Amino acid sequence: MNIEPFGVELWMNEFETKCDYNLAETCVESITVEELFEIVGQNSRNINDLLSLKLTYGAIEGSDRLRTAIASLYSKQSASNTLVTHGTIGANSLVHQTLVSRGDQVIAVVPTYQQHYSIPASIGAEVHQLRLTQENNFLPDLDLLRKQVTAETKLIAITNPNNPTGSLMGHEMLEELASIARSADAWLLCDEVYRGIDQQGSGTTASIADIYEKGISTASMSKAFSLAGLRLGWVVGPEEVIEAVMIHRDYNTISVGMINDYLASLALENHDKMLARSRDITRTNLAILSAWVESEPTISWVKPQSGTTGLLKYDLNLSSRDFCVELLEHTGVMLTPGSAMEMEGYLRIGFANATDVLEKGLRLISEFLRSKTS
Repeated sequence: MNIEPFGVELWMNEFETKCDYNLAETCVESITVEELFEIVGQNSRNINDLLSLKLTYGAIEGSDRLRTAIASLYSKQSASNTLVTHGTIGANSLVHQTLVSRGDQVIAVVPTYQQHYSIPASIGAEVHQLRLTQENNFLPDLDLLRKQVTAETKLIAITNPNNPTGSLMGHEMLEELASIARSADAWLLCDEVYRGIDQQGSGTTASIADIYEKGISTASMSKAFSLAGLRLGWVVGPEEVIEAVMIHRDYNTISVGMINDYLASLALENHDKMLARSRDITRTNLAILSAWVESEPTISWVKPQSGTTGLLKYDLNLSSRDFCVELLEHTGVMLTPGSAMEMEGYLRIGFANATDVLEKGLRLISEFLRSKTS
């Protein structure tokens, strides 16, 4: 099987350990196990529970406790149509491998996480891209999507909140997307790994799994829940999909670690506290980033409505990779070049790490910009 190199992951692998200020980070500031115990308020009991765990394979599809906790994040889901995976990256990979065959038509809304077009293409699917634009606030043009969808469309892949733009499709737009998918009897896969940290209201947008009968949601503990080190994600969708995905999963997963399962269960049973912390960080930091963008004459953007990242458009005669490499070499600040996600002329910035890191990083970027324009 031939597959395109994963642009963002290649960039992160090359430079992530060489920076002082990682503004390419996409997770809300990670927490320690001790901090997790403090948030949920059961420190000594949880330590004793961990010490008594017998480290077998555990429940193959994920413990009943964990799958019930995952289902609680949705309004119409249950443990029976929830399957635990190795991160969202494992969930997405399994869904594409399960539902897509050679010759199928797949539509991917881009920019997005590269899995959603490179994996179907590697399988031999006919992949069509619907490109988001800054002029349309990085939201999909549904009229164009209707023209792309045909009776042959097998699957439509989206991310909501969007990676990398931070744009957000609300309930009404998701209903329209479901209607378009329904017209072709297509599956609608929504990577919802950033769900729960919207900038307004309760912070949590509706899930496509709750809206559309052929909707599939993937997510994980990594971004909004600050626990990327658990490497734990999930698929939520119709039971027929879960059963089919399980067949593929048997070949590459067996089970997730029992300690990971336990800690994820603990966090999700207290998801309101976990997400409140994350929303405090993302809302505070986005306000700082927004004020910085307004002060920089060479930078423009569409302000993110959710998630942990935004796309910065820059007005310099420099490729995005050269910009990021020079920035890193001169300041120690790491961003992600738009070229890594087929968005040349843009830079992806993460704003959900520690506030002092963001503030220091932005000051250094300003100095770098002045050196390029003076």
